Amino acid sequence: MDPHHKEKPDIIIVDDHMIFRQGLKSILAFHNIANVIGEASNGKELLELLTYLKPNLVLMDIDMPTMNGIEATEKALELIPELKIIAFTMYNDEDYYYKMIDRGVQGFILKTNGINELQDAIENVMSGDTYFSNDLLRKIIKNFGKINNSVSVQHEKLTHREIEVLQQICLGLTTDEIAEKLFISPRTVKSHKSNLLEKTVCKNTPSLILFAKKNKIVEF
Repeated sequence: MDPHHKEKPDIIIVDDHMIFRQGLKSILAFHNIANVIGEASNGKELLELLTYLKPNLVLMDIDMPTMNGIEATEKALELIPELKIIAFTMYNDEDYYYKMIDRGVQGFILKTNGINELQDAIENVMSGDTYFSNDLLRKIIKNFGKINNSVSVQHEKLTHREIEVLQQICLGLTTDEIAEKLFISPRTVKSHKSNLLEKTVCKNTPSLILFAKKNKIVEF
């Protein structure tokens, strides 16, 4: 994130391992990516911080004692609906992925990923997009049957352009990349995304991708 072009977001790190929080804080400061304005070891501590701190983004562990990331995400977004949340996860947190998606998490990245992916995730989420590590997204899609997906809308109700945009979303392209590829403006892409979410009754991008898979709009 270039500090000359984009204001650094204020971030709270939530993880029950102090050494992980401290290391992540040092990395974010060293690379000038974000301002860490608070730390919490569980969801309950996060909610206490949110009574007097107003971060732009929370980097949230999922599996924590006292209050895990699922409940913390739900309650944090009730307090600050515009809050952005990226979940830090391990492969063995799979049972939590679907619940976190349902609660409104805007991104997932693996704890084993490097600084470049973390920076990309923060930039994408802060610009209004979502960010999901490709390997995690593939795993979610592969096991999408575990989700109670009650979407009954037929994809025939989608326009040709909406289907094109949805296919590009499924490829992991950002709003700007989709706009460039389809020769339309980013604003138009966002409008199509909004229409897709409304027509499919999906809450977010991962739910849209699952919808596309279920209705065979894309093949993985």
